[in-house]
Amino acid sequence: MTRIAKNQSYNKRRPFPLFFAVPSFLRVTLGIALLSTLCIFLPVFLASKLHQPIFRLLLFSYLSNIFVIYLLIKINTNKKHRLEFEIRDIQEKGNILSDENFRERKHKAALQEKINRYNNLKEIIDEINKDLDLDYIANRLSAIAFSLLANNRGVCILYLMDSRFPLSLSLFKTKKDDKALVIKAKEGDPLDLWVLRHTSPLLIEDIRKDFRFDLETLEAQHIRPISSLISAPLISNQKMIGILRLDNSLAGFYSQDDLRLLVTICDMGAVALENGQLFQKTRELALHDELTSLYTKRYFFERLKEECKRSARQGSPLSLLMLDIDYFKDYNDNFGHISGDLVLKSLSELIRLVFKDSSCIISRFGGEEFCIIFSSTKKEKAYKMAEDLRGHVEKAKITLRGQERNITVSIGVAAFPADAKDPDELIFKADRAMYEAKQKGRNRVCGV
Repeated sequence: MTRIAKNQSYNKRRPFPLFFAVPSFLRVTLGIALLSTLCIFLPVFLASKLHQPIFRLLLFSYLSNIFVIYLLIKINTNKKHRLEFEIRDIQEKGNILSDENFRERKHKAALQEKINRYNNLKEIIDEINKDLDLDYIANRLSAIAFSLLANNRGVCILYLMDSRFPLSLSLFKTKKDDKALVIKAKEGDPLDLWVLRHTSPLLIEDIRKDFRFDLETLEAQHIRPISSLISAPLISNQKMIGILRLDNSLAGFYSQDDLRLLVTICDMGAVALENGQLFQKTRELALHDELTSLYTKRYFFERLKEECKRSARQGSPLSLLMLDIDYFKDYNDNFGHISGDLVLKSLSELIRLVFKDSSCIISRFGGEEFCIIFSSTKKEKAYKMAEDLRGHVEKAKITLRGQERNITVSIGVAAFPADAKDPDELIFKADRAMYEAKQKGRNRVCGV
């Protein structure tokens, strides 16, 4: 059976099929009209035509009920509007509270991040003071700043003051997310010089909007893009130690809070770096002669023992040169001890220059005597190298009180294990060969 046939069959069974065929809004209108006719117009009509008190009373009752119903509907409508208004007001307050709650959670998260950062300060202090080695301190300090403040993104640079030149920086450590990146500004750029000159921290949120620096000049000096930066001086006991700097190619990467934390890290790091520098100087003084900067006699003995053990273990030769400045006492007597020190320093520099391409250990043995250890070197080769050094020394000119003078040296050569069986004997044999050179007229090389 088709749908049309079913509907026709159903309409035959339903009462008033034409009424239900009318749209719903028309049905409501007809219902209201019918109700009004029954409740209002019919009583009014009956009361006016029949003139019976019962119909008048009924009319009054209907009208009273209608009035009451009207009042109730109006009151209900007012309550509905008021409730809708209150609901909207509550919704608005709810939205405000939700927004405030979101901002509060965001602020709480930021505050918690700050707390976590500053809680790490004790660990930072312990970490950078774990070792007095300057290289270790610099490496840990830059790594901590790069991780904590930059999340290992961008570039972190640690500059230390160059002791050779006043108010000059020297690149010491770098941390980069791009390992292939080359830092060209080995002595700092205008941004670093600004921090150095003002001895105050620097924050750049967007370098294109910062009027303090010429963007074209900076771009000409950098091969990498820089948009945001934080940098702080490393100062200990009012002494400038260096600068710790972090930069990124993204604008707004660093904030004022980041700069404050960097300043705190630099305050702690400056003390550790200064201690590291003092330790390094102390260690260098223990290993190097203060006047000539060559190794000390004590270090020479330690290394000679090590090299002899290695030579015996590997079966490789070892040669030792011992040299003495000829007539050194005359320089002190005729020109003063300051001129004698100048002779020692000049000779030390010349020895380093002659043997700059050789793997050797040069030390000041005492007074005007010097020793040179050549590992894996046969005696014959060492003898030629000694003769070459003697020739360079003889040709060199030294100005003492306005007078150009020549100096000469006597050199003794001995080898291990060919000439000696232990370090002490090797030194004795080289010293005896040097004494022989002096006995034969000085300015010569002699072997055992």
